[in-house]
Amino acid sequence: MKDCRMTRGAGILLAVTSLPSPYGIGTMGKEAFKFVDMLSNLRQKYWQVLPIGPTSFGDSPYQSFSAFAGNPYLIDLDILIAEGLLKQKEVDGYNWGNKKDDVDYALIYESRFKVLKCAFERFDTEDEVFKKFCKENKDWLEDYSLYMAVKNEMNGREWLSWEEGIRNRRAEALEKYKEHLKEQILFWMFLQYKFFEQWDALKSYANEQGIKIIGDIPLYVALDSADVWAEREQFKLDEDGRPVEVAGCPPDAFSDDGQKWGNPLYDWEKMEEQGFGWWKRRMEANGRLFDIIRIDHFIGVARYYSIPAEDETARNGRWNKGPGKKLTDMIEKTLGKNRIIAEDLGVAVPAVKKLLAKTGWPGMKILLFAFDGNTANEHLPHNYADGNLVVYAGTHDNETVVGYFRDKTEYELAYLYEYLNIKKKDDIPDAIIRAAYASAADIVIMQMQDLLKLGNEARMNFPSTVGCNWRWRVPKDSLDEERRTWLRTMTLLYRR
Repeated sequence: MKDCRMTRGAGILLAVTSLPSPYGIGTMGKEAFKFVDMLSNLRQKYWQVLPIGPTSFGDSPYQSFSAFAGNPYLIDLDILIAEGLLKQKEVDGYNWGNKKDDVDYALIYESRFKVLKCAFERFDTEDEVFKKFCKENKDWLEDYSLYMAVKNEMNGREWLSWEEGIRNRRAEALEKYKEHLKEQILFWMFLQYKFFEQWDALKSYANEQGIKIIGDIPLYVALDSADVWAEREQFKLDEDGRPVEVAGCPPDAFSDDGQKWGNPLYDWEKMEEQGFGWWKRRMEANGRLFDIIRIDHFIGVARYYSIPAEDETARNGRWNKGPGKKLTDMIEKTLGKNRIIAEDLGVAVPAVKKLLAKTGWPGMKILLFAFDGNTANEHLPHNYADGNLVVYAGTHDNETVVGYFRDKTEYELAYLYEYLNIKKKDDIPDAIIRAAYASAADIVIMQMQDLLKLGNEARMNFPSTVGCNWRWRVPKDSLDEERRTWLRTMTLLYRR
């Protein structure tokens, strides 16, 4: 096995959108810096965030308009006020929602871009630093900004329903829209400039405090994205640009029909012929954003499930061989060692375990999955073969610890009580955190919701549902001093 062991430590999983803010959604401003200070005070080493790309319908960070761009919602308005690009009364003139623990995405969508447009109108687009940023990021920024400008012009319609010339990127249509939407294109470039300026400042501060940022990237990209529109040849599409087959996962114990995600599949053969150039650019870009990258649905690198695009369910899908070690070798060569976490949960595919063993990258264990009474359960800490792992109580897709165990019977909990040496449900959250910290796993990551012992009202995502997800926000100063002292003690006690 290659030497890919990460520094033993602990961290907290909290989306940037979940931070407190007076403007309806967490940003890269003051509260983000305060959160870094808290991580340092708690002797944590890691902050894991959810994907930070621009979100589309459903507000999922895993369905983004770009694999390279940042989410304009995360741009901090107070920083823009301090820079003289906005006035406080302009920002206060909008309704950002009344709930401090919830993101109202409909309100944010209506108001955010109007406010950011005010900032853009005061910005000098001849600024040399801005021009340098645009030049350095030309390979994705121009296509993304044109795509967003055209999309807005088309009232948000997906690119497959645009008029033929611009849909198929005919030269004359591209020139026409670039000229017609010149100002709007500059606006989208300005948003990316401000996003990266603020992110770089936040990441630098975190690194100075000894905190590494773990970023999360989806394996697949959204069909309605600048990536698919601009680089169609990288994907398995028909001559009209529509997917022939789409991504998903097969029927299992949780779903009789499986899951049809709808993402276009990569044309891995063509990508390999091109030396995985698109993936190399993607990993370089994310390597600048994050210290460590968690690849979601890593299974798809070893074997991927393809579903006929016209099918309603995932029942008739089939397994295909993925790029495997050819891709992982390129990623490691691009990023260097100790930079990848593989999300290897879900379908048991032996090829994934073999590939992980070859790369030496750490996989994941989830303690919510551990206590089924089977003493050989791979998620139980005593079964960890070595420490090259990242252990969670649960992830953004799971119930909270309190929510998961709330309706379990005493009979169902008997094994857990015995294993964790506790006697009642109220003791479960802290006992699970202690078990994770005490384990051999190199890295322990706890959701903020579980540190606060919150129920499923604070759950981040209910898979296969739309409209109620990605909304939770952490109340200001929610971890009291007693709780902080306890967590700090756990961190020191178990050499985290």
